[in-house]
Amino acid sequence: RRCVHRQGGSQEPPVQTTSPRHGLGALRNVASSEAIKKHQKSLSAWFSHQPNEERQFGPSFSIDAVHVDPVIRESSLEEILKPSPDLTIQHQLQQPCSRVISLQNLFDMDACGRQVKTVVLFGTVGTGKSTLIKKMVVDWCHGRLPHFELVIPFSCEDLSQSNSPISLRRLITKKYQHLRDVVPMLGTSNLRMLFILNGLERLNLDFRLAGTELCCDPNEPVPPTAVVVNLLRKYLLPEANIIVTTRPSAVRRIPGKYVGRYAEICGFSDTNLQKLYFQMRLSQPGCTGEDGSGNSPGRSSGEQDNLVEMLSRNLERHNQIAAACFLPSYCWLVCTTLHFLYFTKMVPPSQTLTGIYTSFLRLNFSGEVLDSTDPNNISMMKYVAKTVGKLAHEGVMSRKTCFSEEDLQQCFEVEMKTESELNLLEVFRSDVFRFFLTPCVQPGKEHTFVFTIPAMQEYLAALYVVLGEKKTLAQRIGKEMSEIFGKVSEDVVVVLNIISKVLPLRFLPVLLNLLKIFPRYFSRLSGKDRDTIARTMAEEMFKEEDYFNDDVLDQINSSILGTEGPMRHPDEWVSDDEVFELFPIFMGGILSRRNRAILEQLGCSIKNLAAFEIAKAMKKTVIRNSRKGLPPSELMDYLFFLHEFQNERFTAEAIRSLRTVNLSSVKMTPLKCSVLASVMGTTSHEVEELNLTSCNLDSSSLRTLFPVLLRCKALYLQLNSLGPDACKEIRDLLLHDKCVVSNLRLANNPVGEQGAQFLAEALAGNRSLTRLSLLHTSLGDRGVEVIAQHLAKNQHLQELNLGYNSLTDVAASALVEVAKKHATLNTVHLYFNDISEEGKRELHTLRLDQDGIRVLVFLTAGTDVSDYWSNILSIVHKNLPFWDRERVRQHLGIILQDLESSRRQTANPWRKAKFLRVETEVKRMLGKLQHGSL
Repeated sequence: RRCVHRQGGSQEPPVQTTSPRHGLGALRNVASSEAIKKHQKSLSAWFSHQPNEERQFGPSFSIDAVHVDPVIRESSLEEILKPSPDLTIQHQLQQPCSRVISLQNLFDMDACGRQVKTVVLFGTVGTGKSTLIKKMVVDWCHGRLPHFELVIPFSCEDLSQSNSPISLRRLITKKYQHLRDVVPMLGTSNLRMLFILNGLERLNLDFRLAGTELCCDPNEPVPPTAVVVNLLRKYLLPEANIIVTTRPSAVRRIPGKYVGRYAEICGFSDTNLQKLYFQMRLSQPGCTGEDGSGNSPGRSSGEQDNLVEMLSRNLERHNQIAAACFLPSYCWLVCTTLHFLYFTKMVPPSQTLTGIYTSFLRLNFSGEVLDSTDPNNISMMKYVAKTVGKLAHEGVMSRKTCFSEEDLQQCFEVEMKTESELNLLEVFRSDVFRFFLTPCVQPGKEHTFVFTIPAMQEYLAALYVVLGEKKTLAQRIGKEMSEIFGKVSEDVVVVLNIISKVLPLRFLPVLLNLLKIFPRYFSRLSGKDRDTIARTMAEEMFKEEDYFNDDVLDQINSSILGTEGPMRHPDEWVSDDEVFELFPIFMGGILSRRNRAILEQLGCSIKNLAAFEIAKAMKKTVIRNSRKGLPPSELMDYLFFLHEFQNERFTAEAIRSLRTVNLSSVKMTPLKCSVLASVMGTTSHEVEELNLTSCNLDSSSLRTLFPVLLRCKALYLQLNSLGPDACKEIRDLLLHDKCVVSNLRLANNPVGEQGAQFLAEALAGNRSLTRLSLLHTSLGDRGVEVIAQHLAKNQHLQELNLGYNSLTDVAASALVEVAKKHATLNTVHLYFNDISEEGKRELHTLRLDQDGIRVLVFLTAGTDVSDYWSNILSIVHKNLPFWDRERVRQHLGIILQDLESSRRQTANPWRKAKFLRVETEVKRMLGKLQHGSL
């Protein structure tokens, strides 16, 4: 072991120069060769199987086709056995991987020229040990690992389930029945074979002769641990190669003399590996889940490429996310979250954000115990929830994301009282700590730790609260006393019931009732914890200081992809920027039935009764607070919370209280549209107003929201770039027999002539619409003519706004002629059109009582000011950011001339004052236009 490591290329061992075909020819018969082929086929099917969480990346995704090998660094026992320092930054910072070794070269000769037979491959949780082994087995099955003629993988977790004696040959055939014809040849032929022992930390191995006897006979039944020990001793099948995977804390369980090479999996320490991983994951065919949604493959591919490009740029400029993606597991979480944010189009969405994080923890911690040598077999996830969850919760409550070493020691070490607890902490430090916490790379905060993924802090804090770990002293005593008295009283009640049958004493019923009081009282005391959880959820959900932040989905998107535009200087960073709006949402999501079932597998049990009582308490807090007027971003967060909670009855009751839904200026991505449609779909009540102004809607958004839009009386869709395709959807909406829309605003959308055709068809058959605004929708004369042709068939419209649509005298006159004959239409807006002065005066002379129609065309009414001047100027003021300013300036100049001329013509001082007031408002607007301040 003291030999100096040779630099340069590795020397191939003589045994590896033999071709696979020659090796197979050395087998006794063809049956053995066929048996190995069947074994390869069986292994390939088993190890290629992907969990449900992987199916979202498209049907073509498979570990065989898409895989990025992590960096593997050659290590030594001396490095591993160095005294572990305290939780210091220097210990946690990544060491440079100077001795990188590839997976194919693990069994090359060592620095002293000795043939390596046993390799220990170790790494912390999340570095990709199991995935690497899975890929290695699949490669062998497909002929891409020719060094070995036979590969036999064993799961140490599986081997730990039984202590019954079994021979090696029987163990192999028990796990792989196709090898029955090959097993008799073990130890008698030159078959090049590889044993894989995955997860050695699950076995308690004893290499002392007093603990495990020597055994060289593959037919001798011994405990499974003895089989493993003798394989590693090279006393059993010494010619076999062995790869062992384990966590760092268990490496020292194998004496160094039995190990030929130590190799540490360093994850994706190279940013280029991270980029390659994201490129492969997010660019899979079918990843977008279109499947006939109407979008072209080219558009989907462009969206995927753009997503990968934005992520790559953020990796280059934002070191913290690059530090997080050092772990392949977190790269998976980033890809899954982006897939959820960008490619969710189903109603209801097939996933929840809480479900993604819960599944992520299941993939990494399912069945894991912190230390198999500890008799208590503490679940690793349960330990994390109690310790790291406490740290996360304290950070959320104090609104901080950076933690000092003192914070960590206070959280992890303050309650350490026994040797066993200290041992568990040591295992946690070496195996799990880096998975959740990493040194901060932000300038000025190098000596602090942050959560590897920011949202993980809020998830663990939520889990800590929902599991009931945050308890007062009285609540802890109440729980323990309730359990003790409950067990004692049950035993005493049984005994007294027997005695009462023999000796019918009168005091026994009283005594029985007294015994039942204690557990009821203490359970009631501990039951107050449910109200506390619901109250915490409501307080965190409706914090007024968070009212004007972006919604949580946009926050997550920015944390992964960054913010496009100039980067803020690090000195500008302030702690007030820290927000934790995901915390209450995760609390609700963890209570859903599916997530509770997964957490149960991880050793974190949340009973049905507890979830029911929390939901019951939430009705008094969350729903009551939601009835207050919420800003659009907070309302979107509330709707997302209801989606995450996955409680249809609770959601229905909450939604019934929402009569007005204002989501203006919220960027309605496909996911948000799906969430809105799903949550609103739990009831069928009519919505008084749905405001989706400036929400980046398109035709697919309208299709998703169609069932919701049907039930809205007032529907505001202005400033959404809705073109002809969207107008087709709106036509179908207005012609639906269940449509109740009475007020529709489509201002500032590129409707055009083709869109006007669809809207005209809708007007002809609709029976609910009374007000329609098509202000600044690029209709032109032709578009208005189409509307005028179909307007006569409408019997319910009362107000029509066609301002700022480049109308000329002919189109305006034709429209007004139709409007005069309309049964209900009484107001038409035609200001800011290309109508001549003579045409305006002719239109302005129309009176509602005489002609059945009122036309708003300019601010003056002869020698008086129009009653609608404030309405017209208000509309102009609101729409100036989206209109052609030069054209608006010309129109305002003409209006100002009309006002001045009319003021000079009147002798009434009251009217002169009104003219001056309006002139002042117009001049002020013109002045701001000239200075660019409006």
